[in-house]
Amino acid sequence: MSFLWAIIAGLVIGLLARLVLPGRQPIPLWLTVLLGIGGAVAGNALASAAGVRDTGGVDWIRHVFQVGIAAVLIAFVSPLWARRRA
Repeated sequence: MSFLWAIIAGLVIGLLARLVLPGRQPIPLWLTVLLGIGGAVAGNALASAAGVRDTGGVDWIRHVFQVGIAAVLIAFVSPLWARRRA
């Protein structure tokens, strides 16, 4: 069941990251999900290192880290994907 939640979280985080980035990202949905999962894992690690992974309420800082890292990953991979397709 945790595998399913990882895919759902990766989809949500990846789509939010694409919304944050300006312009169009020519990557498929499956790659958005994979990069969202990567952003979620790296964001959790960064939040743990910063000591803000588990707070009393909603972990907004952790979510900002997750979406931010996913946005960086998407911004890095999008031009590579577009160049590969050309």
